[in-house]
Amino acid sequence: MSGRDLFCQPRRYRRGAALTLVFASVLVAGAATGGLPADDRKSAAKGARSAEPAGHHADVARAAEEAVTDGTSPMEAAQRAVSRSGDRWAAVYSPGEYEEFEDSLEGHYTGVGLWARERRGRIEVTRVGRGTPAARAGIRAGDRLRSVDGASVDGRPVTEVVSLLRGDGADRAAGSTVRLGLERGPRAWTETLRRARLSQDPVTVREIARGVTVVAVDAFTKGSGEEVRAAVRRAPADTGIVLDLRGNAGGLVTEAVTAASAFLDGGLVATYDVEGEQRALHAEPGGDTARPLVALVDGGTMSAAELVTGALQDRGRAVVVGSRTFGKGSVQMPTQLPDGSVAELTVGHYRTPSGRAVDGRGITPDLEADEGALERAGTVLSGLGR
Repeated sequence: MSGRDLFCQPRRYRRGAALTLVFASVLVAGAATGGLPADDRKSAAKGARSAEPAGHHADVARAAEEAVTDGTSPMEAAQRAVSRSGDRWAAVYSPGEYEEFEDSLEGHYTGVGLWARERRGRIEVTRVGRGTPAARAGIRAGDRLRSVDGASVDGRPVTEVVSLLRGDGADRAAGSTVRLGLERGPRAWTETLRRARLSQDPVTVREIARGVTVVAVDAFTKGSGEEVRAAVRRAPADTGIVLDLRGNAGGLVTEAVTAASAFLDGGLVATYDVEGEQRALHAEPGGDTARPLVALVDGGTMSAAELVTGALQDRGRAVVVGSRTFGKGSVQMPTQLPDGSVAELTVGHYRTPSGRAVDGRGITPDLEADEGALERAGTVLSGLGR
């Protein structure tokens, strides 16, 4: 286990077939879990087998140990214990799944290069990666996804759709196929795509109007925080910035803090507790505190992305535009089980600089906007005196 500082990882089910890796999947949205900042996570990972666990960690560890004695599967016993715990964000990974989980945070994933969101009970494609299987098949943003391998996705939570797209076992590997039912205007058709090993550039920069630079962050994978800082430094001095966090389901805490540091001159980003002990996360000094800034969010903005949003809003650095964020602010700690599988269980929660709890509540924008949210953000920048 690397002990890296995980903060967000959407998944719909407990393991395997529906291990919903947001970065490794073809959708970005839905429920999310999280983890500890670096130092805490390293010590937790290294001490997982020797430390005396507390709370439902103890129940899961005990179930796994008893399974070894009984000659049954520690992983399956842990899954049952997690299901009984009431921990909505807990999950149990096989060794291979956990390795894939961490690999996704490096920006590598297996999928077809398609991002989407739920809208009025339907699944809509929001972005297609360049050079990906989805792009080669001619799928475009705005297309409606109707089915996956013959199963209708209408009315399903996005996280369930992700699970269908990810596949199960060998069906989720690079080279496996997935059949998508699609719709564009009056046209309905089916595409069979072959999943591929892909790399993701999570930060994109563009200008939408004179004086408005959009820095979109799809996920806080390794290196993304410094990419945000570089984008801010390169932006013309007379431009305002829209930090687009829509559909960003989180990632690495340190990357989120680095991204926040691009707009702050030190100071508090968030606080969190680990089994009652309070900790704090601080921005690095030297960020751009003068440039007009709007943070653009929606219901797919989760976890580490909510951490950034809350910090910029509480500290008066950005006007937040969009819709209420998802509301994932809990901290998970990994526990390694006797068979090498890993249980991630909740140990605490994050709060914004003003002390607001995020978990189950989300962040309310300063200005509500759905249709034309990006254009509305540009208008707000104009009013901020760019």
